[in-house]
Amino acid sequence: MEKRVRFNSRWLPWLLVAPQMAVVLVFFFWPAAQALYQSLLTQDAFGMSTEFVGMENFARLFADSTYLESFQTTAIFSLLVAVFGLGLALLLALMADRVIHGAAIYKTLLIWPYAVAAAVAGVLWLFMFNSPMGVVAFALRAIGFNWNHLLSAGDAMTLIVVAAVWKQISYNFLFFLAGLQSIPRSLIEAAAIDGASPWRRFWTIVFPLLSPTTFFLLVINVVYAFFDTFAIVDATTHGGPGKATSILVYKVYYDGFKAMDMGGSAAQSVILMVVVVALTVLQFRFVERRVQY
Repeated sequence: MEKRVRFNSRWLPWLLVAPQMAVVLVFFFWPAAQALYQSLLTQDAFGMSTEFVGMENFARLFADSTYLESFQTTAIFSLLVAVFGLGLALLLALMADRVIHGAAIYKTLLIWPYAVAAAVAGVLWLFMFNSPMGVVAFALRAIGFNWNHLLSAGDAMTLIVVAAVWKQISYNFLFFLAGLQSIPRSLIEAAAIDGASPWRRFWTIVFPLLSPTTFFLLVINVVYAFFDTFAIVDATTHGGPGKATSILVYKVYYDGFKAMDMGGSAAQSVILMVVVVALTVLQFRFVERRVQY
């Protein structure tokens, strides 16, 4: 029987919720309302006067081919980050779950990247991939691969994907490891006694029981790729070469603070928010059907 908490005072629950609601209102709803209002305005070159233009900023964006290309760039980038981030984290969690000696040290080392700021992670990988003397770039040249992220769009995309995956992999690893350790060992031992191979035990027992964790991390990683990777792109490629790595969140910054198009930048932020909300709803609507709770 479900036990429900009852308060003697009708105002006490509201007082307990009030601090969190204040944080949400101040740091989410208020900036979102400001961005929506700003997207309907345009400013002069010096920012001295504003004019209400309605949906003109949005119409101008969808007529801009470079902005439409940034959708494709963001889609490729977020897909690569989610797939490689989840896949590698799951592999590392499976390996860590089997370690007996030195497990604490191994798990601690895998958690460390999450403590690194996104901008620092971008700079670290930029140094390693920096031509010609970066460690990774030097090794690639030694095997005959001419690495140059300043000229090659593919190399630049690889750089930001690697940095973004490395930054997020610890977060994914923690949740996968916790999910693996919550699976009853008796289920896996019973399957092993019945003759099931390790691969079959994984796909028929382990992975289905990890589906709630996987679905949660999929949503988190998509949001991370759309929003929290700005610092990585800014520290490594600055959206280049050309606009090859100019993802949506970086274009919001570039158009607003460098091109000084505040109305267009605000309109882009509104569209970005709508896209992420829509993707999250679609994931809950269609992907969650395959989740086994």
